[in-house]
Amino acid sequence: MKSIDVREVTPFLYGHCTDEENGTGTTVIIYETGAVGGVSVQGRAPGTRETDLLKSENTVQKIHAVTLSGGSAFGLEAAGGVMRYLSERKIGFELLGNTIPIVPGAILFDFLPLSGNAWPDSSYGYEAARQAFDKNDVPSGNKGAGTGASIGKMRGFDSAMKSGFGSCAVEVDGLKVGACIAVNAFGDIIDPETGRIIAGARESGSFLDTAKSLREMDPPDGAEGMNTTIGCITTNANITKSEANHLASAAHDGLARCIRPVHTVMDGDALFVMAGGEVNVSLLQLSALAVHVVEQAVLTAVREARGAYQLPALQELFKQE
Repeated sequence: MKSIDVREVTPFLYGHCTDEENGTGTTVIIYETGAVGGVSVQGRAPGTRETDLLKSENTVQKIHAVTLSGGSAFGLEAAGGVMRYLSERKIGFELLGNTIPIVPGAILFDFLPLSGNAWPDSSYGYEAARQAFDKNDVPSGNKGAGTGASIGKMRGFDSAMKSGFGSCAVEVDGLKVGACIAVNAFGDIIDPETGRIIAGARESGSFLDTAKSLREMDPPDGAEGMNTTIGCITTNANITKSEANHLASAAHDGLARCIRPVHTVMDGDALFVMAGGEVNVSLLQLSALAVHVVEQAVLTAVREARGAYQLPALQELFKQE
């Protein structure tokens, strides 16, 4: 297995629109000719767009982009900007003289106490799509949908930490698998190799241990509704729509390996899949690789985040081993 840049999972295109002043942003992943799509939404507080069409029994087989955005429910509007940009480039299904791109999406809650009073609208999606076609770097940390992301909110923002956006990709015998994840979890972040908490809710100079605390007490008022981790797995694998949905579900194991607790009633965790259909693969191997890249993308999002909006980040608080 060889590590590669997520941009090497081609011909996918990746773009950010980052609004640092207002602590929010949008990320888009594009496949111009249409990729086989799938999705799995877990947790009980989701915010999604066009996920029903990705059900295996429904008609649409391919999608042209996935939009990941901050802004809570307001941020769902960003996908409209992605649609407009793609339609202008004649990317989508042609019907009665119209070009109609299929652009599912998901949002996270990133309204921070000291961020601005704004959220992504269609202009953010349009700009993220434009950036994707510029084929620039896809930086991690406080970028795109991860700009205002935070973690460890058992006791609210006073003890939380800054998170962000992360990516990871690998290649095995021509099979390429990548993940783009915006980490905005209620829970703590775990190093799966050691089982230790590396970031999350803090207490008296150490970590609170959210999972343990929840077993012993109820969370305080105000801990609800400030979360959700969202992402997209990209691959050149040749799989069916049903298999893409299975892959999206299996990839949540990557979240579970590094976020504790995960998929809570206060999270709406959603993972999409976009498959290009170039390489025949074992679904078993593909699932294992998807779990790995999701896991590593989560860790990257946290390790590359910078402190902002009075939230400290891992790289500033603790020495990384």
